[in-house]
Amino acid sequence: MLAPQVTSARKRSNVTSRSAKEISASIDTCVHLCYPGSVKLIAQVKLQTTPEQLSALKQTMQTANRACDYISSVAWEQKTFKQFALHKLVYQDVRKQFGLSAQVTVRCIAKVADAYKLDKRRKRKFKPQGAITYDDRILSWQLEQSQVSIWTTSGRTKIPFVCGDKQSELIKTRQGEADLILFRDQCYLLATCDITEPEPIQSEGALGVDLGVVNIAVDSDGTVYSGKTINNVRFRHRRLRTKLQKKGTRSAKRLLKKLAGKEARFAKNVNHTISKQVVKLAQGTRRAIALEDLSGIRKRVTVRRDQRATLHSWSFFQLRAFLTYKAQLAGVTVIPVDPRNTSRTCPHCGCVDKRNRPSQSKFSCVTCGFSGFADHIAARNISSRAVVNPPNVAHDEAKAVEMHSVSMELRSSAVTSHPLLAGV
Repeated sequence: MLAPQVTSARKRSNVTSRSAKEISASIDTCVHLCYPGSVKLIAQVKLQTTPEQLSALKQTMQTANRACDYISSVAWEQKTFKQFALHKLVYQDVRKQFGLSAQVTVRCIAKVADAYKLDKRRKRKFKPQGAITYDDRILSWQLEQSQVSIWTTSGRTKIPFVCGDKQSELIKTRQGEADLILFRDQCYLLATCDITEPEPIQSEGALGVDLGVVNIAVDSDGTVYSGKTINNVRFRHRRLRTKLQKKGTRSAKRLLKKLAGKEARFAKNVNHTISKQVVKLAQGTRRAIALEDLSGIRKRVTVRRDQRATLHSWSFFQLRAFLTYKAQLAGVTVIPVDPRNTSRTCPHCGCVDKRNRPSQSKFSCVTCGFSGFADHIAARNISSRAVVNPPNVAHDEAKAVEMHSVSMELRSSAVTSHPLLAGV
């Protein structure tokens, strides 16, 4: 399983303070538009543990998270949240009280400090079997033998791992830290891998992509990626969960546990499939991909009670994340576009009117009479907005250099003109 990360390495507070179920594909909302660099991907490998090794890893996670709770309590009482200052306060006590090695103690302090970076309004607590971070001092990879040497509270132990062919290639570019997670009584390592991003292709236009619920995506060429199958799966799972929760028997709870995550995995596979097809089309036709910027749409949009579950199960952000990192790996530029009135604007006469959209699927301009499939027209409008306002990399870079030189000149003139420094 690969989880994309674009433009920056994983933020520790977003990984180590959450449960394994919540650790999934997540990406920075920033989109690479200009400079070639690297793409951060996460390679997941499964540890083939013996019962003794699994017990040792569980004990290590529990001890480390108890240490994190202790560090968090000290940080909260002393109002000290910076890693260096916190290190001086708790390092020796944690080593003595919990029996952790030096580097594991450092990683626990970093985990707590990162958890408080979001805000300091409430005291942080950590789950007993929450993810913990390993670096190269306490975790070594032996790729030829397909095993890792990992530190535990019972001492170092060598554990074989298994992964897919793609992960095997990806793990060769591993850099930085790895997270140990426990999911359904199985241990996994999530390793950060650094992939070189190719030079962006010279775009000849933009492929507009309209995202939706009824149709997951519709591009400006008219290709429709229907959401009928995934919506049926979600409705069926939602109805089944309601029945089982109402029943409340032990067998019903066992079935609920078995069904957990099945719907999300299906939706994730659908989003992977769609994103691959869109990126392949854009790459083959040498076009950029124009996407709606739907940030905060769940807070802005209000729907009827019976439609709330449908709206809040809409995984548009995941699809955009997959499109973004796959496009980076293919050298395709991704352009965010303001989604305002894209489905109400006539591409022929430019009329913007709510009445242009008489139904979910139909568009009919009240001014010129132009009509068609609403989602396709929205995708065409998205494409045209991206073409009108393309990212001008050279101009932006030149402007940045110019602003820097002006800033340096102003700073220099300010120093030489200061009455106390004029003679220096």
